[in-house]
Amino acid sequence: MSSETSSAFIETSNVERKQDLTEDQEKEKPRLDEGIEPVSKRQMKKLIKQKQWEEQRELRKQKRKEKRKRKKLERQCQLESNSDGNDRKRVRRHVVHSTLRLIIDCSFDDLMVLKDIKKLHKQIQRCYAENRRALHPVQFYLTSHGGQLKKNMDENDKGWVNWKDIHIKPEHYSELIKKEDLIYLTSDSPNILKELDESKAYVIGGLVDHNHHKGFTYKQASDFGIHHAQLPLGSFVKMNSRKVLAVNHVFEIILGYLETRNWQEAFFTILPQRKGAIPTDKACESSSQDKQCAMVEDGSDSDSSEEEYSKNETESPHKDEQQDKENSTESTMQSAPH
Repeated sequence: MSSETSSAFIETSNVERKQDLTEDQEKEKPRLDEGIEPVSKRQMKKLIKQKQWEEQRELRKQKRKEKRKRKKLERQCQLESNSDGNDRKRVRRHVVHSTLRLIIDCSFDDLMVLKDIKKLHKQIQRCYAENRRALHPVQFYLTSHGGQLKKNMDENDKGWVNWKDIHIKPEHYSELIKKEDLIYLTSDSPNILKELDESKAYVIGGLVDHNHHKGFTYKQASDFGIHHAQLPLGSFVKMNSRKVLAVNHVFEIILGYLETRNWQEAFFTILPQRKGAIPTDKACESSSQDKQCAMVEDGSDSDSSEEEYSKNETESPHKDEQQDKENSTESTMQSAPH
């Protein structure tokens, strides 16, 4: 083969090879009508927002730093101008623990639905928190702890196992404390509490039942043969609603009395505004209360009588009664027997 023929053959081969490579590259390029979808306006907006978010990352970081510095300065200024925080620390050093035992009886687990169990759990949490910060904290007991309540606490408040200054027991309170030391606090008791005996153990029924089991705690106390009483609410307070209070309200009122030794101050510090509570002396001055005042002047014990209790229920507005049902427990209004 001559050199010219050979050169022509090589050149032809190179051209064919280039054509094949070009065809392969074209095959590899995606076609506009195959595999690529047009970007919608919504997608385009998202892409633009994402880009802006990435671009402003450092700016946001800097703003967070400035905000933290500003809050730190505000806290420092507040501490310098207001000594409340330091005062609270000084007061906590002078805490005097009371010997009074306050028990929440949780033996009514089977009488409540889960919704009410959760309410009881929140009320117990409030009691624990208030006792921890009180000037005269009581010896706090949870008895008959188990069932739905324990399960709910395990699921929603696992830290309860680390609670301090509280005795959480699965046993019934009657197995832990002598019968003669027990006083069951119930609004159905005819006994009116005058003072707190710090050598006694007061029991609050942990029952959130919206008055479905009226008189149940009073009956239980009578069946066990233990003393029972109600708080002297009627002697100091006139309310537009029923005299049944939530577990935490009873607990906090007792803490308040231990600090002030004044029932009226304890009641008006703790009672919720929706109860419409007013001092009994002011209620007597009102013309709408003339009849009740006359009964008191004649020596009638209208606050502890069943007739007055029924009358209060009849006079209470329907709205207040509904709200009270959501928060009420059978355990309340306590008093110590003579």
